[in-house]
Amino acid sequence: MMKRTITALAATAALAIGSTASAQEEASCGTIELGQVNWTGVSAKTETAAWMLEEMGYDVNVTTASVPIMFQSMAGDDLDAFLGLWLPTQRSMVKEHMVKGDIDIVTKNLKGAKYTVGVNKAAWEAGVRHFEDLAENADKFDGRILGIEAGNDGNQIIKQMIEDDAYGMGDLELQPSSEAGMLTEVQRRIDRDKWAAWLAWAPHPMNINIDLEFLNGGEDYWGPNQGGATVYTQTREGYAWSCQNVGQFLENYEFTVEEQSTMAGYVINEEMDYADAGQKLVKEQPELLERWFAQGGTYQTGPVKTADGESNAKDAVSKALGL
Repeated sequence: MMKRTITALAATAALAIGSTASAQEEASCGTIELGQVNWTGVSAKTETAAWMLEEMGYDVNVTTASVPIMFQSMAGDDLDAFLGLWLPTQRSMVKEHMVKGDIDIVTKNLKGAKYTVGVNKAAWEAGVRHFEDLAENADKFDGRILGIEAGNDGNQIIKQMIEDDAYGMGDLELQPSSEAGMLTEVQRRIDRDKWAAWLAWAPHPMNINIDLEFLNGGEDYWGPNQGGATVYTQTREGYAWSCQNVGQFLENYEFTVEEQSTMAGYVINEEMDYADAGQKLVKEQPELLERWFAQGGTYQTGPVKTADGESNAKDAVSKALGL
């Protein structure tokens, strides 16, 4: 009898401890730490999510850094989520963390992306269709392939191709810059009737603003289908299970290539802030709110709620948008 009483007391204590831990986890979920890299599409996607989460009652901080820092910060529990894992091109950068299990993949937030080297229309029509054509026409590109910020995975792939003398590219050089700086230089070369080769990807407004083509070849470096890629949402280990309402939103938060290109186009072409661009997209396509908020999935049953759990998130965001 005594043993059974002790067991019952222990069980009661365990329930009390579990209840306290749950309350602490719920409180900790009230502040969300999002990471982003300084790419138009990822930034627009991230800051739109941050705005909506704030309208749902969460406190949100957004940190901008390089891709390797994103991975390190999530592994160290300094960031909760990152919406910009491009695979296969970032495979080598994230592999160690995935093997250790200190970062989780929540969902594919974008399918059908591309990430490789692009050239302008003049170069393409003159016969530059494959990476091997770059070396044969190096003088027309002033011996340069234009890239973005130093340390970026795309830059590293280009540098590796040059180091390996892949397709005879050994004499070419990579010129790193910011995304904006790179695209400004591309447009400058086009305006001067010169050829340009640069790190290009889709979705991105460059596909709307510039008549570009993605090079063939390079499968061992960029993957098949001209750098065909999928973009994933990641979190620190266990985050989506600990903060299930946020986790469910992150799982639901997906875009098509066309939707993300349109949103990023508002940033580049209309000089809108990232979150404003996202709000404009949703106002034009309010069915997105149904996709993002109205369904449960892996982390919880039923629709995504506000932070206090009392209302549907879709209603809160719709109201903020005046829909």
